[in-house]
Amino acid sequence: MFMTKPMEIEARSMEIISPYLSVFNLSEEEKKIYSRIIHASGDVGYAPIIKIHPEAISAIKAALLRGANIFTDVEMVRRGISIRTFTKFGGEIFCKVSDVDVREFAKREGITRSMAAMRMFGKRLDGEIVAIGNAPTALFEVLRLVREENICPAAIIGVPVGFVGAAESKAQLMAQEKIPYITVEGTKGGSSIAVAAVNAILYMLDNSRGLNEK
Repeated sequence: MFMTKPMEIEARSMEIISPYLSVFNLSEEEKKIYSRIIHASGDVGYAPIIKIHPEAISAIKAALLRGANIFTDVEMVRRGISIRTFTKFGGEIFCKVSDVDVREFAKREGITRSMAAMRMFGKRLDGEIVAIGNAPTALFEVLRLVREENICPAAIIGVPVGFVGAAESKAQLMAQEKIPYITVEGTKGGSSIAVAAVNAILYMLDNSRGLNEK
């Protein structure tokens, strides 16, 4: 007989994951992020490669509580974030990757649409949360904006996936000291991982979810 109640399934999943985290020196809040990422991926191999800046959780919580917006690279991230919980804090989620003006700008500049979208957001990223789950070029562009144009997001959740630029973009994120971050080392990552990190922090602030909400 298999389990059918969503919250019971989730609770049992977290019980299974917990022993894999016992070897790491994690705070209770860090454990929640690690657990949700592993739960979303079905891969306990994420445990040693998740990297959370010491100020990232507090920075993201503070930003959410003051109604910060989230800017993301792909629709999968925008749609995966728990909108029921997020909207309680007053922010909006923005993704421009499919906008006509972004497509035209990307074509004109010879860059990816995700990169173009971040460049067009520009100063709007100041004080906000950036969540990148797919495109390394988007993360490279945000880091360029931080470095060259003094743009300062509240935090960056940067987990682009793939074999071209993903590991390098995340290494660059970890090397900088200006912006708190959540990331994973290497080629792993993806939209579901970015969503898991965002939702983990949202649920720290408000866990009054419906039974059918992931």
